[in-house]
Amino acid sequence: MAKNDSLHQAKRAKNDEFYTQYADIEREMNAYLEYNPDVFRGKTILLPCDDPEWSNFTKYFAQNFETFGLKKLISTSYAADSKPSEIAYQPTLFEMSDPKFDRNKTRSRGKIFVLENDRNRDKKIDINDLKWDYLDGDGDFRSEEVCELRDEADIIITNPPFSLFREFLAWALDGNQRRIITIAHQNAITYKEVFPLIKYNKLWLGTGFKGGATHFINKYYQDYATASDHQEGMIRVSGVIWFTNLDHGRRHQPLSLMTMADNLKYSKHKEIRERGYPKYDNYDAIEVSYTDAIPSDYKAGMGVPISFLDKYCPEQFEIEKFRKGDDGKDLTYTMSDNSGTERERERRLRRITPYFRIVIRSKM
Repeated sequence: MAKNDSLHQAKRAKNDEFYTQYADIEREMNAYLEYNPDVFRGKTILLPCDDPEWSNFTKYFAQNFETFGLKKLISTSYAADSKPSEIAYQPTLFEMSDPKFDRNKTRSRGKIFVLENDRNRDKKIDINDLKWDYLDGDGDFRSEEVCELRDEADIIITNPPFSLFREFLAWALDGNQRRIITIAHQNAITYKEVFPLIKYNKLWLGTGFKGGATHFINKYYQDYATASDHQEGMIRVSGVIWFTNLDHGRRHQPLSLMTMADNLKYSKHKEIRERGYPKYDNYDAIEVSYTDAIPSDYKAGMGVPISFLDKYCPEQFEIEKFRKGDDGKDLTYTMSDNSGTERERERRLRRITPYFRIVIRSKM
């Protein structure tokens, strides 16, 4: 998708209607289940910022309610009239065929879906046992009634509005040890509200989407994906990641790395072989432009790209700081090609400010 046009459009207009594919949800949840098969057992799960009649989150957890041993599943939606006016709305047949259907409430109020027992007495608890009703308000996750649902939940799982991610994260983690699994753009790593949580191991990345991009179910946007990436009824968005504070196995897999000497000789990156590891001008650390070029035997500070967090193992590395040098300015280093006279070399000096570096230090 050209320059993530639709994602930026969503952030500007707050049209954050991106629906996650069932397969992507299943793939991510399997990582937590493989690490701990009882991770959801006896838990109350809240799916806010949802649209249960469209959402695959609701379908996935409802269909696996008994398998996971859930205590309760709660899903809430946002009222149609509270969304941007250009988003067309049509009640579903599911809602319209129910005696509770109200043409005024369906537009002005959010909805709540709850699953906790075998309502239809078919000796299993699944999506057919969901009960629903209108909320008193519009279903905004910050409303008092949804806050009460949050306080009841053990785990919050959703794809929240990208434009409100800072607020959503603070809301989800507010005053409780509850767990969360949520989706955001990778730039959220750089938010001042987010990075300290990552640094102190209170939040980390999930296992991720394949190739760092995914196709969301598309109701409102033109798909700018190239022909090879285009999927009918979908929109391709790159740079999306999962954030969580639930453990998974990949988080504890240390990177397999070469020594500094071997990197200088054999790295697949020409820049490493030719220029080595320049030191920052304003902080005692070296620049490492690629995660796979981190030298295994270097014990001091190393500035790495934010993409490193996708491979971050807290037993292998500790995070020292983010982005800024001792002078409070962005980390920089100076480069020269080391040819010609000293004056010629000085003319060719380049002061480089790499994009959003995380300074790490080896624990091994």
